[in-house]
Amino acid sequence: MSLPAPAAPTESLDFIREIAQEDLRTGKHPAIITRFPPEPNGYLHIGHAKSICLNFGLAQEHAALHPGSRCHLRFDDTNPAKEDLEYVESIQQDVRWLGFDWGPHLHHASDYFEQIHGFALELIRQGLAYVCDLTVDEVRASRGSLTEPGQNSPFRDRRPEENLALFARMRDGAFPDGSRTLRAKIDMASPNINLRDPVLYRIKKVPHDRTGDTWCIYPIYDMAHGYSDAIEGITHSICTLEFEAHRPLYDWLLQHSSAPCHPRQIEFSRLNLTYTVMSKRKLLELVERHLVDGWDDPRMPTLSGLRRRGYTPSGIRAFCHSIGVTKYNSVTDMGLLEAALREDLNKSAPRFLGVLRPIKFTITNWPEGHVEHLEAANNPADPTAGSRLLPFTGDLLIEQDDFMEEPTPGYFRLAPGRSARLRHAYNVTCQEVIKNDSGQVVELRGPYDPASRDSKPKKGTAVIHWLSETHALPAQVRLYDRLLTVPDPTDIPPGTDWTTTLNPHSLEILDHARVEPASLTAPGTFQFERLGYFCQDSRHSSPAHPVLNRTVTLKDTWAKPKQT
Repeated sequence: MSLPAPAAPTESLDFIREIAQEDLRTGKHPAIITRFPPEPNGYLHIGHAKSICLNFGLAQEHAALHPGSRCHLRFDDTNPAKEDLEYVESIQQDVRWLGFDWGPHLHHASDYFEQIHGFALELIRQGLAYVCDLTVDEVRASRGSLTEPGQNSPFRDRRPEENLALFARMRDGAFPDGSRTLRAKIDMASPNINLRDPVLYRIKKVPHDRTGDTWCIYPIYDMAHGYSDAIEGITHSICTLEFEAHRPLYDWLLQHSSAPCHPRQIEFSRLNLTYTVMSKRKLLELVERHLVDGWDDPRMPTLSGLRRRGYTPSGIRAFCHSIGVTKYNSVTDMGLLEAALREDLNKSAPRFLGVLRPIKFTITNWPEGHVEHLEAANNPADPTAGSRLLPFTGDLLIEQDDFMEEPTPGYFRLAPGRSARLRHAYNVTCQEVIKNDSGQVVELRGPYDPASRDSKPKKGTAVIHWLSETHALPAQVRLYDRLLTVPDPTDIPPGTDWTTTLNPHSLEILDHARVEPASLTAPGTFQFERLGYFCQDSRHSSPAHPVLNRTVTLKDTWAKPKQT
């Protein structure tokens, strides 16, 4: 497995790693075998990244001293009606992109359908499972509530022989969808509703991508999950907290069958982020309603969306490590993810100059036709990154925001009669403002100070970025912001369409940006000085029409309320 380096020995361990180390120390297990079991019914998101890093990372940390430690990738393909090969391929791509590999251990729950069916027959023969004729709604109504016990199914006391015969007919396709289920016979008065004779198999006459028409009955997740773990020899079955109440059923199924081993299920808190959603159902709704540009829209919290936006695997892994592993549900500030990314990119991203909303600045005392090449560091945070030469001419482009005709208090950039330092270059002074017939400023004019190149800017002099108009190249720039306007979409009033919380300013497209040519050949995410981190859009960018996505700003613009 190609994984990040393990944590330092002196670093405190989370409770799952403590359990794993104790199991190895006592000899309970000779190696750590985990699995990541996604259902192929959607794209992976940042919440899955936390689970991926935990499951693969835990196995990798012990691989050297405990040979055989590994993590499996297993697709929970038990519901063919909602699954798609597109999702299977995207999941594998995302896991590899994060830096992990499952080696020969790529599995599917469908690999074990025959064995799982055999365990079902064992339960029926023991009188621990029965075929029930109640509809889904009738089963739900009979389960009771948190304060009232459920009601036994009128079919609960069928003899094992009758159940075996009915279950065989279910498999043979003799009954329509939803007409019968196989249920575990446990306790309809259990305080844990998951133990009130849960459904184990349902009839679903839908062809399966891998098994074709072989099966028309499929095990539910709880049935397939534990038995798949046992068949693969998983030692630690790590799940999110919503499966904590399902653990007694996980254990019951394994205890009452001839499963080859009994893995330990351990739960941890899932990742929830502010200003976004982690529900596959809601993400699918955004895609199907065309409210976003597909699963990989850079505003989406999907790994493919983050990749297209310019996020790095190392930045995501660092974020997952920083938030830790706990048993307490909470909501993590999106700013922490962005801070981890900034820290990662600051070390690795090359620097370039770009002007997003250009306005022309003509240097009135610059020698006509002269081009000077000024040296600039490729990455000040990396002394080994070297430097590059920037062409400097008398016809420049600067940001519109770096000029204000009537400067407000605290504004220190260009204004009539005011000077500013050009990044890596000279001081210039704005002496003339040229407007078009509509009163819009279209050009600034003024001299430069030849002696200012090697001097420090005077106190109160702002430093602004620029480009040579002659040498800059055009590009479309897309500025992405947070998906939602509210930290938690579950806070909206009942009955309100949650999509009303979508941020109408989550995407701004700038068609007239100009950029340093070298930025268009950068292989990954780079920084436009003063503006943020950017990358080429993997879907829409081309040499003839460069499209750049803003990955993240240089500072957290949501740290305090935005000014309108």
